[in-house]
Amino acid sequence: MSSLNNTQVEVLRFLLIGIPGLEKSHIWVSIPFSFVYLLSFLGNFTILFFIKTERSLHEPMYYFLSMLCFSDLGLSLSSLPTTLGLFLFSIHEILAAACFAQEFFIHLFTVTEASVLSVMAFDRYVAIHNPLRYSTILTNSRVIKTGVFLTSKNVFLILPLPFLLQRLRYCHQNLLSHSYCLHQDVMKLACSDNRINVVYGLCAALSTVLDLVFITFSYIMILKTVVGIASPREQVKALNTCISHMCAVLIFYVPMLSAAMLHRFAKDVSPMIHILMADVFLLVPPLMNPIVYCVKTRQIREKVVGKVCSKRS
Repeated sequence: MSSLNNTQVEVLRFLLIGIPGLEKSHIWVSIPFSFVYLLSFLGNFTILFFIKTERSLHEPMYYFLSMLCFSDLGLSLSSLPTTLGLFLFSIHEILAAACFAQEFFIHLFTVTEASVLSVMAFDRYVAIHNPLRYSTILTNSRVIKTGVFLTSKNVFLILPLPFLLQRLRYCHQNLLSHSYCLHQDVMKLACSDNRINVVYGLCAALSTVLDLVFITFSYIMILKTVVGIASPREQVKALNTCISHMCAVLIFYVPMLSAAMLHRFAKDVSPMIHILMADVFLLVPPLMNPIVYCVKTRQIREKVVGKVCSKRS
């Protein structure tokens, strides 16, 4: 469906742009995208499988890690239908209702991942600051309540976004900038007042920034605790338990903040850079988090290696 010339006719479908300049090569672009999606699903399901089946991994740290895996899976599944549909089958159109639903799930799992990372930072602080009381502070029931609270809070936070988009009127323009729907991308196409969408979208984005502030504060407290440890060997051992989480935080926040900075301060940059940065933000964390935790977490690494070696035997 091409852009509508009659501004009185309301847009009922949107067009996904994919990667500009590579329209004729989308079938080849689909190969690395499909490979990334496949590895993301395989990695996250592998971690979930071992956490589920190995009793030694039934601890708060690994329960929080399973929440992170669910967030990564949700993020991948949210963008997969339109991304592969566009690159594999050249399906550029998406119904407005489907677009609003997709942006809801993408933003929901984004803020959920930020929330889980903040809770995991607190988990590391408790484990280092008060290891003897760790199991009594972070009990299974408290972990479950935390997961339910975070999920409920994020659903109520993001739920208004699709309804705010639905109340807008779209006429003339219907070309989106990515291979999936985002709130800020859709609301720019509205020909009615979208100030409420802008304000509420900033409030929703602020939640991820507050999570980053909490993570930073947690690591300041962790460093303060580590400095108080007398043995340098114990200091290194304590910090080593945080490496996987620190990598996950960087993998999530660096692409997100980079994409936000490009959108805000580098509007003259090529549109392809903006699009590739947004794709990196959605694709890289679900791909890299399982790899990081399998490589850097000894318990998971030993379980995976042991299972692979036993199958080969």
